[in-house]
Amino acid sequence: MSMKSKKIYGKDGLTRKVLAAFFASSLCCAPVFAAESDAADEATDNAVNDLGATVVTAERIPTERMDTPANVTVITAKEIAANHYATVGEAVEHVNGVTVARMGGQQQEIVRLNGDERVIVLVDGERVNNDQGASSGRSSADLHMIPSMKNIQRIEIVKGGGSALYGSDAVGGVINIITKKGVKNETTVDLSTGSWKTHSLELTNQGTDGNYSWFVTGAMTNGGNFDYNYKGTGYKMDSSDYRNRSFSLRLDGKIDDRSSAHIYYGHRSVNAAQYDCRGDSVVPPFSGNKMTEVFNNVSASYRFKEGTAAPGFLRVFNNYKTVTYGTEFNTLLWGFDYQNGWKLDENNTLIAGAEWHRSNSSNEGSGYYKDKEITNKALYVQDTMKLGKLSFVPGVRIDHHSMFGTHWTPKAALNYRPDEATQFYASWGRVFKAPTADDLYTYSVNTSMWGTFITEGNPGLQPETGWTATVGVNHKFNDKTSMGLNYFQSELKDAIAWPQISLNRWKATNINREKRRGIELSFQQRLDDAWSYDLAYSYIRTEKDTGAGAGYVWENGNSQPNGYRIGLHYVKGPWKANVLGRIGSGLDETRYVNDNYAIWDFNVSYDIKENLTTYFRINNFTDEEYYTRAASYGSYYPGTGRFYQIGLTCSF
Repeated sequence: MSMKSKKIYGKDGLTRKVLAAFFASSLCCAPVFAAESDAADEATDNAVNDLGATVVTAERIPTERMDTPANVTVITAKEIAANHYATVGEAVEHVNGVTVARMGGQQQEIVRLNGDERVIVLVDGERVNNDQGASSGRSSADLHMIPSMKNIQRIEIVKGGGSALYGSDAVGGVINIITKKGVKNETTVDLSTGSWKTHSLELTNQGTDGNYSWFVTGAMTNGGNFDYNYKGTGYKMDSSDYRNRSFSLRLDGKIDDRSSAHIYYGHRSVNAAQYDCRGDSVVPPFSGNKMTEVFNNVSASYRFKEGTAAPGFLRVFNNYKTVTYGTEFNTLLWGFDYQNGWKLDENNTLIAGAEWHRSNSSNEGSGYYKDKEITNKALYVQDTMKLGKLSFVPGVRIDHHSMFGTHWTPKAALNYRPDEATQFYASWGRVFKAPTADDLYTYSVNTSMWGTFITEGNPGLQPETGWTATVGVNHKFNDKTSMGLNYFQSELKDAIAWPQISLNRWKATNINREKRRGIELSFQQRLDDAWSYDLAYSYIRTEKDTGAGAGYVWENGNSQPNGYRIGLHYVKGPWKANVLGRIGSGLDETRYVNDNYAIWDFNVSYDIKENLTTYFRINNFTDEEYYTRAASYGSYYPGTGRFYQIGLTCSF
């Protein structure tokens, strides 16, 4: 069933006393555009908590992580392999302050950064968001569109506004998924089986030939109906089976010492029996409509001035998506991106870029919209100036939207390093977020055991505008211990919401204002060569003024107002093991059944020999009852129960 959740406001039941239990916050590393520089890959592959590593930063040029005025986390290829993450959503939800909502047979993965679904998702620096959220709230990207975890070199997550550089949607932040470049001739086979008749086969092949390299993946995954816990009783969700097929290809060609060509293609298809919410009473789960998803993303890039302080690129891309459940949604996004940079002197680096993007979107069916075209043109410029121990990063972006005209989004950031081990940073930026095609035109009718539900867009919507700000500190005590603290705040005018306007009917509407603020604390330590651990806490508060005269009201629709992350890691010889905890508290019980949850995952792997590894993992070890999305009408989207998986990976 596709419908927007009814807004139910709760009281602030969060306690701030838990803040004293932790030392510090999310590490600051560097965000996004990392695919334009392979130099950062090796530097971040060995130690995600190494604050001295070189990454491609929020300035879109390579810098040290401690020189980057942003709150960002890096998930490396080694971390992905050690934990055997099956999807991008599974990997990022273990990051402090990140939550993932799953809908539609566990196929759609909608991410929130700083409690906000307005997040840009990039693959090798290329935007994969489109103008159709397809029942995903304010998001316009589904993490399930990423074909494979096997070809990911690293995932960079920057939390906080990025509209000045990356355009609309980057209110909560940006996620960049950097793919692997072929570096040796090797084929890898991964076979696994698990609970609920889940079976998976994944093949990868990489190689080099002179100045050329390739990295190819292909996968087939089938899953049956999952089990879940509901008020202490186990149930099977009768409409949650799925079948995934995926393929990806990366080709690289070296032109000379400073330039290369890059081609990427990613395909994923999903055929799922879409499940729906569970009712508040003990009744058989609802069997929803069949859901299919097809994603085809292709891009070609020319990269120049590689290996310098200010590399550049020219990219053309074409992304296609179709989603069918009840009605069919399809959208085509294509365009080009250009960026160049100049090292003006030892302390001054300038970058500038241009973008031209066009989308064609349709919601097929009688009375629905078809071939709605939206074009956005943008220019941006940013200067990174070093003034001794202080860095100042001003920038501005100009967007010209085919429906909403021209908007300026400036930004400014400061970074101060009093010594090599300490960093203070602050940033502020304006926001411009245009409505998507779904916001403007969608008309979706879905029938369930509870009746017929209608979701409709609003052609009279105004763009969302406002600002975001963040301040933080990171400190490295020694080579084994680090900590940090981050505070963020945002405010949007004319925020777009989907309130219920009549029985079983929801419509896109501008509300007066939407505010968010929160804090992150984290602490990481390596005890010895084998053992390490990390602790983290996040607090997120959202307030909305709907214009109904009540002023700002706390909107307790977040699945993690208080969030905790706990990790214990062991690596010695052929053995690797991890215990990962995700804990949430302060939830609105009328929307999530319980006011708290604790989910524990465990995995272990053993290298039988150099190219042969076996692994075993358990997700939700305690079979916890939890819900991934806020309720409407007393019905809930349940999270999966205890899941076992065993697998074997062989390379030759």
